[in-house]
Amino acid sequence: MKTIRTILLAGAMLLSANAFAQQYGPKDEGRRFNDGSKVVCKNVEVQRSSKDSNRILGTATGAVVGGLLGNQVGKGNGKKVATVGGAVAGGLIGRKVQGDSQERKGDRVVERRCERVYR
Repeated sequence: MKTIRTILLAGAMLLSANAFAQQYGPKDEGRRFNDGSKVVCKNVEVQRSSKDSNRILGTATGAVVGGLLGNQVGKGNGKKVATVGGAVAGGLIGRKVQGDSQERKGDRVVERRCERVYR
């Protein structure tokens, strides 16, 4: 019982610390503090309302199609190598195609995020 109370207390302390964390925006970029830290901003890609944020469907579909196409090439061990190579290449292409589609639809956007950096 004592362990559970300790865990709950630690969790509450973490939540309260995060509630008071300072948020910085692009207007704060370059701001310096007395402790030598400053606010640094950078562009990051952010996922918005996408059901398949890891692009699994595009990767899997591309891998299957690429594997089937690769299987049509060669004989013996060459056929196996072509199948695996086709699956890998198809997976990469499928992932890229899905990512481009999500970007066009606005599912993936670039945002400016700022944080305090201690040096």
